[in-house]
Parts: sequence; C-alpha cells; structure tokens
Amino acid sequence: MMDLEPIVIAGMAVEAPGGVETTEQFFSALADGTELVEPFPRDRDWPIDQVLSLGVHEGWGEVPDAGGFLRGAAEFDPMFFGISPREAVAMDPQQRVGMRVAWRALENTGINPTALVDEEVGVYMGASIAEYGPRAAAVNEFSGHRIAGTALGAVAGRISHALGLIGPSMTVDTACASSLTAIHLAANAIRGGECTWAIAGGVCVMGSPGAFFEFAKNNGLAADGHCRSYSAAATGTLWGEGAGVVVLETESRARRLGHRILGIVLATRINHNGRGAPIVVPSAQAQQRLIERTIAAAGICPADVDLIEGHGTGTPLGDPMELEALQNTYGVARPADDPVLLGSVKSNAGHAQAAAGMMGLIKVLLSGRHGVTVPTLFADDPTDKIDWERGAMRLSTELRPWEPRGDRRLAAVSSFGVSGTNAHAIIAMPLSDTDRTGGNAHV
Repeated sequence: MMDLEPIVIAGMAVEAPGGVETTEQFFSALADGTELVEPFPRDRDWPIDQVLSLGVHEGWGEVPDAGGFLRGAAEFDPMFFGISPREAVAMDPQQRVGMRVAWRALENTGINPTALVDEEVGVYMGASIAEYGPRAAAVNEFSGHRIAGTALGAVAGRISHALGLIGPSMTVDTACASSLTAIHLAANAIRGGECTWAIAGGVCVMGSPGAFFEFAKNNGLAADGHCRSYSAAATGTLWGEGAGVVVLETESRARRLGHRILGIVLATRINHNGRGAPIVVPSAQAQQRLIERTIAAAGICPADVDLIEGHGTGTPLGDPMELEALQNTYGVARPADDPVLLGSVKSNAGHAQAAAGMMGLIKVLLSGRHGVTVPTLFADDPTDKIDWERGAMRLSTELRPWEPRGDRRLAAVSSFGVSGTNAHAIIAMPLSDTDRTGGNAHV
C-alpha cells in the first residue's frame, strides 16, 4: 500500500531564455513583465536564412526571427562533471543543461551533490528528441560517443551517473506534458517506496530549427514573434527553451533535515485524449476530466484555487479548448466578484515544449514565495472565442498581492502534449518568509 504522506518541493533551479540562470533573475523578469524572447542564435550553425525564408513558399506561414532561446546552451564545464571535452561536445545539450540545473537544485535545497553516492534517489526528467549533431552513422571525430551522447534516456541517466545515484532513472517524453508527467511519476515513486527522494524536472534545448519548419508549414507560428497566450490577437505559438528541476521528498524528511518547504504536491494526474480528432488536436473534454480527477484527488474545493498557470500556447485552436475546460471546473466554482486568475509563462519566454510544465510550476512557486501574482503579457484584450462571463476567471494582467487562505496558497498547473497526453497538478504553498516579515523571500 502506498504511503500517503505529503510529498513536498524542497528546492529548485531554473535556466530560462534571456540569460536567466537563477530563480531570482527569473522572478524579477516575471514580476517586471519582461519578455525574454530574442532573435535566433547565430552560434549553432543553423540555416537561419533558409528558416526565415519559409514564408515565401505558398501556403507556409511566416517564421519570425524570434524565440525563447537559452544563451548558455553551448556552455558547459565537462571536467567539473568528470567528462572529457570530446565526449561533452558529442552530448546533446539537454544532457549538459540538465546536469548543471539539477546540481543547482540540490544546492538550493541544502544538499551536498558530492555526498550522494549509492543513495536510492530517483531522477525523472522530461525531454524530447532535439536533433542535435550529425547522424550516428556519419563518421566524424565524435564517433564512439554518440550512442550515449544523443540517447534520450541519458538526459536523466547522466544526472544519476554524475551523482552516483542508484534509484530509478528515466527520461520521460510525453511531448509538451513531459516535465509535469515527470513530477507525477517521481511523486508516485516516492510514495510507493521506489526511492527515498527524487530529482525531477524537464529540459528543452533545440538542436535544430525543425520545430519552426513544422509549425510554419501548418501556419501555427506567431508571425509577429510574440506568444500571446489567451489573447484576441493570438495567431500561433512561439518556440522556446528552458530547464527546471525540483527536489521532491516526504514532508517528514524535509522537516527532519531542516529543508525549506516551497510547495506541497497535493495531487498530480495524467490522461490521454483518446481516439477521435487527429492526435495533435487537443480535447476540452479530456482536459476537463483530468482537472476534475486532480481536484478530487487533492481533496480540495476548486473555489480555493486562486491561481492557474495554464498551458496557453497562443494557438487559436488550443487556447479556447483549454479555457472551456478551466471555466467548467475552476471558473464556475468561484464567486463572480472574486475570479480565479489565469496566466501563462509562455507569454514571457515562449513555449519550452518538454520543459513547459516545469517553467510554469517554478513560476507558481516563486509567486507563492513572494506573495504576488505576476502579469501575463499581451493579455489586456482576452480572446473572444469563449464567453468570459460564464465563469469567474480572469487573465492576470498586473503584479498584485496574493493573499493566503489560512496558512497556505493554492495553485494549479496544466500542461498538454501534442502526443495527446495531458497533465495537471495542484500545489499548496505554505506561508513564506515574505508573509512573516513583509520583505523579500529567499528564493
């Protein structure tokens, strides 16, 4: 029988577009309403001129010279992790970024990363194939390192190997729902006794501009280079990158070791759209069922959830379906004069794909620590494809205080994959240093 002791988030780390490498920088950007989108990177040997000229092809959408790119994607200290420079270059950047962000998350928790050898710690990382480097069959100076270097499973495996961990280790690929799915699996593994605690998160670094090609062909990119989540002006999504890692453990363990409790994972659930529409088309019905099941598992009243970090890709098809599901679950439960607030970090940093859920989760945790809700960009004119008056739900358009309910704040996070997988989490955040002192919480 599973141990039902609460699973808590005791530490976190993030890398985001725009040169963001710390949670402090990330929160400052979110609180200031900063857009972290930048032009295509010129240091990756991408055929940028070819990508940007896709719009001249009949029936293809325009590709903007913009995206949420990690500035430090090519930076790595291989010797620090006991890896040769030759092998490091052959490694998918997602392996490299994942290793260093996991290391920082451990330090943020107060854990010495060098003292974990042979501990039964699980590692669950969301990631998808990134098309990095030449094909394995192409003979080059990196041959011999490419089997592990480009293996998707090694995104998690490198972390376990570098730290000497012997618990479960797996890379999770459910497309854009990957990192929240990783959180779900990690929490269940701790409850089921498969590991004593876990490192969980997601990473996305694009090894090629292939995603831009694909969405341009389907007219799914935001032509103006802005991801306008839930906005009337939304024309499509904007691809981004990112990495986020949290440390999960039981509440008793966190308290025994003196770790901070940043959040409590009240419930996570995943499901699939099933058969019907094409696999890439979302399902409002499946999303609503998932949210209802998560609320029931959390044992909460939906009216007590004050903040929803939605998926919010900015696509004219996906956003209205998501809004319908959220209205039918959270919106209808709230009084008309006290709507639940909705936002999406994608408006700041683009769609981080396999890491999207983690970027949203860390945004929620930081908002709870500071006792504020942060603005979603381009949200002053909400989409008219739903009736906003039918449910008490409004877009978060400004920095405003987030008052706790009793001794905690409740938030929900959604993430939906192009594979048809949907993930939803409900997180409780206990009173922070900000609540007790009125100052800035340590993040």
